[in-house]
Amino acid sequence: MELPVWFELGSYAVLLLILLGDLILAYKRPHVPSVRESSLWVGFYVLLALIFAGAMFVLGDAEHGGQFIAGWLTEYSLSIDNLFVFVIIMAQFKVPKKYQQEILMVGIILALIFRGIFILLGAALIENFSWIFYLFGAFLVYTAWTQAFGKDHDEENESKLIAFLRRHIRITDEFDGNKIRTVKDGHKTFTPILIVFIAIGTTDILFALDSIPAIFGITTSPFIVFTANVFALMGLRQLYFLLGDLVERLVYLKYGIAFILAFIGVKLFLHALHENELPFINGGQHVEWAPEIGTWTSLGVIIAAMSVATIASVVKMKRDPALPDPAEAVPTVARDEDNPTR
Repeated sequence: MELPVWFELGSYAVLLLILLGDLILAYKRPHVPSVRESSLWVGFYVLLALIFAGAMFVLGDAEHGGQFIAGWLTEYSLSIDNLFVFVIIMAQFKVPKKYQQEILMVGIILALIFRGIFILLGAALIENFSWIFYLFGAFLVYTAWTQAFGKDHDEENESKLIAFLRRHIRITDEFDGNKIRTVKDGHKTFTPILIVFIAIGTTDILFALDSIPAIFGITTSPFIVFTANVFALMGLRQLYFLLGDLVERLVYLKYGIAFILAFIGVKLFLHALHENELPFINGGQHVEWAPEIGTWTSLGVIIAAMSVATIASVVKMKRDPALPDPAEAVPTVARDEDNPTR
């Protein structure tokens, strides 16, 4: 059963208005959200995603609704992984907290643009080359391995990028509010915000390369893929301030994400075998024994992996005196030092 065209077009319009409203709010009112404000916004966006899923159940069918929820949860877990890098970037460049909202919002818009491009490319490849699922599956398994056992952040490469920019572009050492360009000693010059935008944009591209093959392992519908990505990114700005330094303390989260990526990678490979058309595999015939993993099985695995990783991380925080208690870690990050009332 196909979703009504008016629902798809209406969804695009409403999501665009929400994103524009969020962008304007972040620009007009730069501040550090309180724990209560961040919690309300995150809860609102989660509720909105669940309402959207319910609409898909009603207007489409259980398969459409299940695919959206599984895709949304997968992209949400990868978006939380994004926060690890955002925290590092903000700390490395010492971005004032009251301007971090605007920078994060720009990062989210860039992420949507890059993911939109990759979604179109991925959909075109899938439509014309069924064997692309072999490559997607292998890429996700490799990504899962690097996620679990590779380096979290390549500071050497980033420092080379910064050094290159400073050699070729006039950049100040100090921020001038939220301005990208300012005037110093009578000369127009860029502020460090330019480097922060470039660092975040580069990160967005890398995460888009991971996330798009992952969700195509759950659904091949471009509409579900895009809306799941939008809902996963909405509220990410508030989630950043809600979790704050705590996101770095969820030590087992990366293993949960790695497991999800590996699972979807294997699922894609099995799907490729089931639909096989490559002449050097089974004589170009479909591999009948290759099982098709259903949407609801995928959803159960995703929820279980993230639940186990999160609970294990919280237990470790409780037992390890070197790590802060979760209840104590959140408020200290969300409080604006320049405004003690927040």
